[in-house]
Amino acid sequence: MRAVVQRVLRAQVTVDGRVTGAIDHGLCVLVGAGQDDGRPDDDADVALIADKLVNLRIFADDAGKMNRSVLDTGGGVLLISQFTLYGDARKGRRPAFVDALEPVAAERLYDALVGKVRALGVAHVATGVFRADMAVELVNDGPVTILLDSRKRF
Repeated sequence: MRAVVQRVLRAQVTVDGRVTGAIDHGLCVLVGAGQDDGRPDDDADVALIADKLVNLRIFADDAGKMNRSVLDTGGGVLLISQFTLYGDARKGRRPAFVDALEPVAAERLYDALVGKVRALGVAHVATGVFRADMAVELVNDGPVTILLDSRKRF
């Protein structure tokens, strides 16, 4: 799994003119599943990404150092599915998405990630709508943006 994690002052996702998920301060996370993540009997990728998200120390402590997690701050997490994180634009001008996991399995992993983040104690977890055309609005705080990959490719 891959995730683009952004520390935000606020974020929301809208589908067909209706807000489907919104948070105040916390993390806005774009998440995608790849071909290597689709093992139905193994949610190791979900567990790793969920643990990283809730424990990533990218919020300032009293000394101004990035030393607190979203759990420490009581912030929210907005999780938005985005298969284009597996887009490959190394050749030509149109990205290929052959490394993205097929939608049924990807949705299962996305739902599992949402559940795991909730189970790990995040105060407010919001979501987009899987496979929908979404409008995402956010105010990046810092800006702070971190890339995660469960296979540690970067």
